Parts: sequence; structure tokens; C-alpha cells
Amino acid sequence: MSKKRVFLSLLLFILIIIISTTCHAADPKIVTTIKTAFESITAWIIKIATPAAAVAVGTGVFMKKFSFGDEEKIRTGKRLIRGSLFSYAFILAINLILSAIQTLAGA
Repeated sequence: MSKKRVFLSLLLFILIIIISTTCHAADPKIVTTIKTAFESITAWIIKIATPAAAVAVGTGVFMKKFSFGDEEKIRTGKRLIRGSLFSYAFILAINLILSAIQTLAGA
């Protein structure tokens, strides 16, 4: 599949979800099930991301601390710290965007 086709499919899926949440009629059972599934998945990802980021940063700090002057281990530790912080920030930003969309769709 081309990247453009995947992007368009994802965009269509997101639009369907947004349109289905803004409908003022009663939601069908499948939509309610999908909404609760997405809510539980996002809650699970947020709950697991914080300890995972803490473990990754701690591992990077220990790699730097106990590298004993090995430049490769120092670089690897820095990369691990930077990557885990960027990933955690990305997850929090996605959560913020999803919350904003949900608030706007509910209003």
C-alpha cells in the first residue's frame, strides 16, 4: 500500500469517528463499543507510558554514569534519554489533541 492510500484511509477513519460522535441521535451499539474501546486503549497507553519513560530515562542515566569513559556508551545513554523523553512528550501531546477533539465534538 502506498503512503498516500494509508494516510487517506486513516483520515477517513478519523472523520467517521468524529462524525459519529457529533450525531445527536442515539449511538448504535457498535459505535458505543468502539468509543469505549478507544477510551480504554488511550487510558492504558497513558498509564503505561509514564513508568516506561521513567525506566528508559533511568537506564540512560545509569549507562552514562557507569560508562567509565567509553564514548559509545555515553552516546547510547544520551540517545536513550532523548528518545524516551521525546516519545513521552509525543504521547502526551497526542492525548492533549484527542482530549481537545473530544471536547469540541461534545460541545
